[in-house]
Amino acid sequence: MTTYIAFLRGINVGGYHKVPMAELRAALETLQCENIVTLLNSGNIIFDSAIEDIWQLETDISIHLEQIFGFSLPTILMNAKMIVGLVQNDPFKDLKLTKYRRFYVSFLQNDPQIDLELPWKSEDGSFKIIDIRDHAILSLLELSKGKTSIAMGILEQKFGKNLTTRNWNTIKRIRKKLEERL
Repeated sequence: MTTYIAFLRGINVGGYHKVPMAELRAALETLQCENIVTLLNSGNIIFDSAIEDIWQLETDISIHLEQIFGFSLPTILMNAKMIVGLVQNDPFKDLKLTKYRRFYVSFLQNDPQIDLELPWKSEDGSFKIIDIRDHAILSLLELSKGKTSIAMGILEQKFGKNLTTRNWNTIKRIRKKLEERL
């Protein structure tokens, strides 16, 4: 069995694309997923599966969920080892978290098809991409200078819509849940 984390894009945001977590867990059980745990209400799911083809499993989950809930549910799967390693190697360790600074991880379905000189900064200096590794874009946002929606728009413009973003605190909570499973 392999432990995966599924990140769903755009559910339970602003009253749109409502997906109850109990129904989500039940839907995944029909796809041979086991030990399913949801974290928060934003589409973070930890589960085990005997299926080793991550790309096929990702596609199967996305199609299955769309059939059940009636709208597109883009799904990005990551192996639990990747998440644990990301947190252990804390890409933000040399940066100071403040009231106006947020750290983000954006997960990509595919290798990025863009070559950026890193660190990359937006024109106004509010958004910075500090690294890209393992299908993940690591970034920070200075809220005193910009808005989250502008930063997410920049990511989509540069990398396309096959990505989903989580706050670094969420990623650390996922790792903690993974450790509890061991």
